[in-house]
Amino acid sequence: MQYKTMGVMLDMSRNAVMKVSQLKKYIDYLSAMGFNALELYTEDTFKIEGEPYFGYLRGGYTAAEIKELDAYAASKGIELIPCIQTLAHFTNTKKLPHYWDLFDCDDILLIGEPKVYEFLEKIFKTLADNFTSRKVNIGMDEAHNVGLGRYLERNGYRDRSEILVEHLNKVVEIAEKYGFKCHMWSDMFFRLISGGNYTPEGLKDVHVSPEVAAKVPESVALAYWDYYSTDKDKYDLMFEKHKEFNRDVWFAGGAWIWQGFAPLGDFSLRSMRPAMESVREKGIENVIFTVWGDNGKDCSSFAILPTLYVIRQFADGNYDMDKIKADMKAKFGWNYDEWLDLDLPNVIRVNGKKDELWNCVCKTMAFTDPFLGMRDADYAAIDRIPYDECGKKISSHAKNAGDFSYIFDTLGKFCAYMEYKADIGIRVRAAYKAGDKAAMKVLVKDFGKAIKALDVFAAAQKDLWMHENKAFGWEVQEVRIGGIRARLNTCKDRLQAYLSGKLDCIEELEEDVLPNEDRNGFMYHMYSETFGPSNL
Repeated sequence: MQYKTMGVMLDMSRNAVMKVSQLKKYIDYLSAMGFNALELYTEDTFKIEGEPYFGYLRGGYTAAEIKELDAYAASKGIELIPCIQTLAHFTNTKKLPHYWDLFDCDDILLIGEPKVYEFLEKIFKTLADNFTSRKVNIGMDEAHNVGLGRYLERNGYRDRSEILVEHLNKVVEIAEKYGFKCHMWSDMFFRLISGGNYTPEGLKDVHVSPEVAAKVPESVALAYWDYYSTDKDKYDLMFEKHKEFNRDVWFAGGAWIWQGFAPLGDFSLRSMRPAMESVREKGIENVIFTVWGDNGKDCSSFAILPTLYVIRQFADGNYDMDKIKADMKAKFGWNYDEWLDLDLPNVIRVNGKKDELWNCVCKTMAFTDPFLGMRDADYAAIDRIPYDECGKKISSHAKNAGDFSYIFDTLGKFCAYMEYKADIGIRVRAAYKAGDKAAMKVLVKDFGKAIKALDVFAAAQKDLWMHENKAFGWEVQEVRIGGIRARLNTCKDRLQAYLSGKLDCIEELEEDVLPNEDRNGFMYHMYSETFGPSNL
């Protein structure tokens, strides 16, 4: 089938703002793969004339940089499409007192506030001045508490679907003033009529009323996003639900790099093959694949390029993996199986059987406190990951990765750190509880080895960041890595003090580690909920 839009969305808002030179390099690859669009996801990482606090200290793109990227993309047959927010996800903007008057609650704009629409008009004027494309993704996703903060205080409780539609109409009016045609994430329409659901299971018996559908501007396309489903029937159902709006429907899938330092290429393929089968069957003409950088952008966006190539082939109905791999090797020199080994730091097995979920074990166990052990019960319940073996395997592929050898080298060094760090909390607590001082003496050395390996990885990760991205945002990585380094050193010192008799006990190790009850502890990628339970 012929696609109008076959593109990729790159996240420039989760701390990492790619250098213009690196983004051009990415555009080269997308063009060679047969993509025709690139959405640039910028919450606050672009400059607005007259708004010096917008994106303050975030490394946002200047007007000149966007124009340069726009022209370069066009020269490669790629439409550079702005992808912004117009309701929620103004997380970093909300930190600045200059903008507090604009907010309802959380990171959600205050619907109906005149200053909000003055602010949004400045955004659209900036887009119009700097982008050639007149397509725009206006976001509006995950505004879970819309209308429940200052809006509620001002107006009393109102049907929140009505509030959302009122805001959407105002946003579209501004966008159309500057010649833009909008598409938006569709989840809030469904969440507000279904009690928060945006899954095939939760929406099976939910229908969009004609009254609600009629209030959505006819010019707006709804982008159904799903990065999780591995069953074609679920995609089929969700496309049918979207068609109840009688509006154009886009699809947004996921090319996973947002689960810590390692990508999830295998899961991306297992979810996107059935998605593309459904897309083709349902005649969806506008498709994008999102490359998010949630919670700090730990993983290189380049790490998922070979997976994007495979997904692009799926979109054309090509599913012969042997042929796809051979063509990839001939075109780019990449051995896909070697690139797929970048997944290894996140691959979990239980009793020898591979877990097929979207795990984030590498980030979780890299940062969880070694004495508090908040995630140790989760790690103890799986087969120990052979990080030393994984690291050597990944590092051995660097020689075949060409310009991207540094990605393999960095992840190999990460695994060398994880060989000591991943289960050190489990081992130290077990030795302490058993009174095994011989084991504790070995663990003192292992803490030291973990620190040395962490220093090697941190240097490589810093080089990777500075090679690909502007310097802004690295400070967060540095604080996190430096924080766990300090904790490893403190734990080592306190363990030595206990062994020498200077401490009667180690308070944290007196506590029992409890299981996590709500979810698989390795599916969530938030640093603040991984390190420990205290305020961070």
